[in-house]
Amino acid sequence: MPVYNPPLRDMQFVMHEVLDLPAAFKQLPPHADIDADTMNAVLEEAGKFAAEVAFPLNRIGDEQGCSLDKTSHEVKTPEGFKEAYTQYVQGGWPALSCDPTYGGQGLPFAINNFLYEMLNSANQAWTMYPGLSHGAYECLHAHGTPEQKQLYLPRLTSGEWTGTMCLTEPHCGTDLGLLRTRAEPQADGSYSITGNKIFISAGEHDLAPNIVHLVLARLPDAPVGSKGISLFVVPKFRVMPDGALGERNGIYCGGLEHKMGIHGNATCQMVLDGAVGQLVGQPHKGLAAMFVMMNAARLGVGNQSLGLTEVAFQNALAYAKDRVQMRSLTGPKAKDKPADPIIVHPDVRKMLMTAKAYAEGGRALTTYCALLLDQELNHPEEKTRKDAAELLALLTPIVKAFITDNGHTATNACLQVFGGHGFIKEWGMEQFTRDNRINMIYEGTNTIQSLDLLGRKVLGNNGASLKKFGKLIAALVEQEGVNEQMAEFINPLAYLGEQMTKFTTELGFRAFQNADEVGAAAVDYLRVAGHLVFAYFWARMAQVALRQIAAGSTDPFYTAKLQTARFYFAKLFPETATLMRTARTGSRPLMDTEAALA
Repeated sequence: MPVYNPPLRDMQFVMHEVLDLPAAFKQLPPHADIDADTMNAVLEEAGKFAAEVAFPLNRIGDEQGCSLDKTSHEVKTPEGFKEAYTQYVQGGWPALSCDPTYGGQGLPFAINNFLYEMLNSANQAWTMYPGLSHGAYECLHAHGTPEQKQLYLPRLTSGEWTGTMCLTEPHCGTDLGLLRTRAEPQADGSYSITGNKIFISAGEHDLAPNIVHLVLARLPDAPVGSKGISLFVVPKFRVMPDGALGERNGIYCGGLEHKMGIHGNATCQMVLDGAVGQLVGQPHKGLAAMFVMMNAARLGVGNQSLGLTEVAFQNALAYAKDRVQMRSLTGPKAKDKPADPIIVHPDVRKMLMTAKAYAEGGRALTTYCALLLDQELNHPEEKTRKDAAELLALLTPIVKAFITDNGHTATNACLQVFGGHGFIKEWGMEQFTRDNRINMIYEGTNTIQSLDLLGRKVLGNNGASLKKFGKLIAALVEQEGVNEQMAEFINPLAYLGEQMTKFTTELGFRAFQNADEVGAAAVDYLRVAGHLVFAYFWARMAQVALRQIAAGSTDPFYTAKLQTARFYFAKLFPETATLMRTARTGSRPLMDTEAALA
């Protein structure tokens, strides 16, 4: 049976020693009083809930899945899911980073980010129910009317109700400009909404008495394409002005998807048959409003794969220490046993260290992004808010695509450590691998994230955002450039930083001549950018570890951090050279393939 231990020590390292979140929070008026002890206490309790309540349900959810009563259109979640959600609500966890105006605790997103990492390690399918609710809360908080906020936000904050986002349809996938769901204005100011949605996570369930759906649809006078999409709030049960539940609304689950993974989450085909909804934001501006939720979801999906990478690593490490098979190539290590533990074999260590390096690098990046979000929303200086927003926009597709791609590599590697046992359900590894696979697909496939990064976030503003991140790298290089102990980390980072400018300029010039050049290079480009970002954070983590050791610390944690940093730069980071070479081959080897693909 798999196990999970919340990585509190590593979280505290990132919080306090690398990013110094308490000091950063002192610059943010709503969070100025939050200290290290408060943060540690919250994370410790969050870890207990994840490990003791959510994690034991992970295998149950995978085996039982969800069931649909086609007569009532009600969905039953796996055994224990509802009770766990009730306990989650009673613990106040949904309100952790929500606005105190609506009953929230008002803690920083950076703390909430750690909560969700642990929940994702414990049970990604279950975690998606409260996770999507938080996204709906953010969207309504940013774009809802005062009446909508007063009606929905307190109940989403408390967890009394849950939320979803209903975007895609059977014929359009990510191309939301093709959606057909229509919204007809009514005399009372509401809208009658009719259409079909698919792949709606947590679209129907028994965890809460009401579900607040945010639905994209077209008004009668809508222009074609994505500029003709409006956003509507459509509750499962209509809501009276005092918040009481009224009659059942015309939105229901018509079918459940049969999936490769995340069986414990109800992925629904939703039917809207004259459902009553209210407009959120301005007519035809729904996609912009929904992007508040979509961007939050993209960061959340990266966090899902981070969680799965961590739990897969923990289990593979434990197995590798216990499983004996063959002898070390350099002679027996466990002479009292008939064979050595497989952890003595170099390639087993490579697989374990790959997962460890990707987990710890991902944790530093996602925490930094959560801090940027806190700064964007709460810093008193406009320039700081603007800079944080621009950096966060640049890093969001990297979090979503790079970390989920890494999660695919890591969960597969950890499964491989188990050999044949990894392919067997009882060990849990194959579930981690299956559950992670969706993370590379939903909330915009990783190719779409790559196109967004290169086409919009980099070339779209002539590299201005990339230069902002480059200044962070330059500052670290200037600080540590003459430190011989840091050379093995700083020199590769500095070199790639210099190469990145030339690489980006070259791709931009090609794209100006032929737009297919962006599509041909984007996926490779995002991985190069991902490694640039990871290398920056790994250099910072190595910097802290070296300083602690120089100050006399004998804590093996810092030695382990240095060893992991060295592994990352030696074995994973060099991938960038190949990626830049393949990106530079251009679009012709891909597009000049009519005969091959006939």
